Amino acid sequence: MKAIRIGLAAACSLWLCAQGLPDETVSSKKTAKETEKASPAKLDIHTVLKKINVKSPYEAPDLPLKTNRVYGQTPDDLHPFGGVAPYKRHFLVQMEYTGPGRAFPEPEDVKTVKIGFLGPIVPTVSVATGGKSHEENLGVMMLRGAKLAIEQANAKGGYLKRHIPFELVVHNDNALWGASGNEVVRMAYEDKVWAIMGSIDGANTHIAIRVALKAELTWMNCGDTDPTFIETNIPWVFRCIGDDRKMCYILIDYLYRKLDLHRVAVIRSSNRYGRFGVRELRDGSRRLARPLLVEMAYQVGDTNFDLQLERIQETNPEAVVHWGDAREGALILNAMRARGMNQLFLACDRCASDEFLKIAGKNAEGVVCAYPWNPDRKDPKLEAFRKAFRERFGAEPETYAAHAYDGMSMLIWAIQEAGLNRAKIRDVLAYRSEPWHGVTGDIPLTAALDDGGEVYLAICKQGKWHYYSRKDLGIPQGSFKWVRSLALQRTVK
Repeated sequence: MKAIRIGLAAACSLWLCAQGLPDETVSSKKTAKETEKASPAKLDIHTVLKKINVKSPYEAPDLPLKTNRVYGQTPDDLHPFGGVAPYKRHFLVQMEYTGPGRAFPEPEDVKTVKIGFLGPIVPTVSVATGGKSHEENLGVMMLRGAKLAIEQANAKGGYLKRHIPFELVVHNDNALWGASGNEVVRMAYEDKVWAIMGSIDGANTHIAIRVALKAELTWMNCGDTDPTFIETNIPWVFRCIGDDRKMCYILIDYLYRKLDLHRVAVIRSSNRYGRFGVRELRDGSRRLARPLLVEMAYQVGDTNFDLQLERIQETNPEAVVHWGDAREGALILNAMRARGMNQLFLACDRCASDEFLKIAGKNAEGVVCAYPWNPDRKDPKLEAFRKAFRERFGAEPETYAAHAYDGMSMLIWAIQEAGLNRAKIRDVLAYRSEPWHGVTGDIPLTAALDDGGEVYLAICKQGKWHYYSRKDLGIPQGSFKWVRSLALQRTVK
């Protein structure tokens, strides 16, 4: 009887945890039974600061952890192993940092408050990336957004507790995995930065954040949309931009639930960005019983795509999805149209750019791209940012500049609140209960410390990108109740 009661309790627990979508917070110090009864709690920053102001270096604060019902807002019919309840679900409960550091006093001999920046700003050549680097145009815009946030903070008094300025310490992400890690070592131990923002390349960033873990440094990512970035389970890592997982989901819903297409092909870059970018699109298509017809890859920098397009054309697709940089995406589109391929063309967020429009010309009409935010949003904060960016740099800000500005602003806020203590800087971000209202929109941090905000579709109409939400286009979305149904099955058994 005792075994039966335990089994029923476990089944009920699984059923209870699947009710609804709202997130909850659970105390790291509570038992499993107490956790089941815990009601959602919201923390104000003063409570967080009081609890992280510990006396012993080895004392971990008793703070509630964010808990998500579903990871990455994945609909039930797109979940892997959808017919089997797994033993353990990852990324739903917030990672804790239980190590030392919170009791370290603020140093007295600080002249400036240094924040690190790692991004591709100087061209390099690397075997790891298959040749010459190609993301400098994105990295430069990211750097400008970060600089603007720093300059505006200094104009308001800098680090207010000490009346000293913030300083941006810039390091190039030079496309060599080990070298990127070395840059983080320099920032952590030579420059003595209090937090780091970056980068764009997924492979480099994966290496860099493992060094940040050892150095115990808060890392804010604003440009790498690799879904696996946040899945490293490193409690020091944050991201303020929607990832490729979520952007694949909106493309899946648009292709299959909205347009009811059945024959979709993919062409992508052969680097990590292309491979990991389409992973959820490939898996989600298969789980909806509409597997991709073909997935063709090309080398970054290619200009001839005859082989790939010939194979795709043979499958007679209804739509073609491209995942790669804007230049190659536009060249592929032009080559498709020249071959008489008039299928719907969809792409990743990098293609929703002026560069794509310039190269594709009239062929860009009707192209659909996933996008992590809505630049058409009417928001005084966004307009003020655009004006300040134009005045400072003589150019229009794009997505990398805007997300860098938000990411750096979040780091500056955390330092202002927590003081010069690396562990506390991490804590005030991790336990922030309210979304950050940024120029890219509201940024609610999930239990995985990822951006849980809405993603959009960018559609080219009359030579200009227009941005639409799911609601705007009437795009259906899958159910989130699959865990509940499995729990009920278990209970019945």
